[in-house]
Amino acid sequence: MAVFLLGVGAACCLGLGFVLQQRAAARAPLADFLSFRLLLDLIKMPDWLLGVFLMVLGQVLGAIALAFGEVSLVEPLTATNLLFAMALSRWLTRQPLGWSGWGGVALLAFGVTAFIVAGRPHGGGHEAGALRHWLVFGLVAGLALLLTFKARRLQPSAEAALLGLAAGFLYGLQDALTRVCGEIVQDEGTANLFAHWQPYAVGVIGLTGMLLVQSAFEMAPLRMSLPSLTAAQPLAGIACGIGFLGDRLRVTTGALAWEAVGLAAIVVGVILLGRHPAMPPGVTASEPVGATRVQ
Repeated sequence: MAVFLLGVGAACCLGLGFVLQQRAAARAPLADFLSFRLLLDLIKMPDWLLGVFLMVLGQVLGAIALAFGEVSLVEPLTATNLLFAMALSRWLTRQPLGWSGWGGVALLAFGVTAFIVAGRPHGGGHEAGALRHWLVFGLVAGLALLLTFKARRLQPSAEAALLGLAAGFLYGLQDALTRVCGEIVQDEGTANLFAHWQPYAVGVIGLTGMLLVQSAFEMAPLRMSLPSLTAAQPLAGIACGIGFLGDRLRVTTGALAWEAVGLAAIVVGVILLGRHPAMPPGVTASEPVGATRVQ
């Protein structure tokens, strides 16, 4: 129950933070696209700082959840961040949910429940050796890099979607490495954590993922990037958990079928919610850097 509450709390903070960050990033200069100068411009905006605070708080809660639960359990819970993003966006825009909104809510809730109940994620498996560890790590990071390069040749809406997808893969990988850091602390103590490479990788991946997310938020409305970001993170995290962390799922025929149905429902629900008209549409008027829309 503690892991469940921590995962949902993390999702709440992440969802609210993403909405506030996008409303600020949409006003940043396009010349700073995929440049760390973008983060320097965004620091001047109060709503962006509030959004980042909420996102960091969500990541901290997620890290605590990962210290006590498997990646394959925590990741589907954090995917519900879109429910909280939708709630804030609906309040800001006064847009009714309609059938697509309620359908997305139902599918996302059903998908998370079905995957957890059918799969019963648990630890206890043998962690993979170094070769498999680096192979999974390289595949996820390489795919994120490939998507980033591919995005630069596309239209803004498609560009934002691919950048969100790349950031989601990186955040899933970051969650898996955060779990590894927690295990190091439990086995060797906090003092020895920074003798390992994983905490530094968590920092680099987190900063790179933030740059991709803010660039996606800058380029197009939230509905273009948040669905791919939210869908990719749990898929990458679950792949890493099973791939090299020793997470286990039930593998009976019935369980596998329901797990697949659950993941598909999560993806479809995320897409329905992410593309809902209540999601922030981006810039509607010229506003100076440093302005805020939070009333």
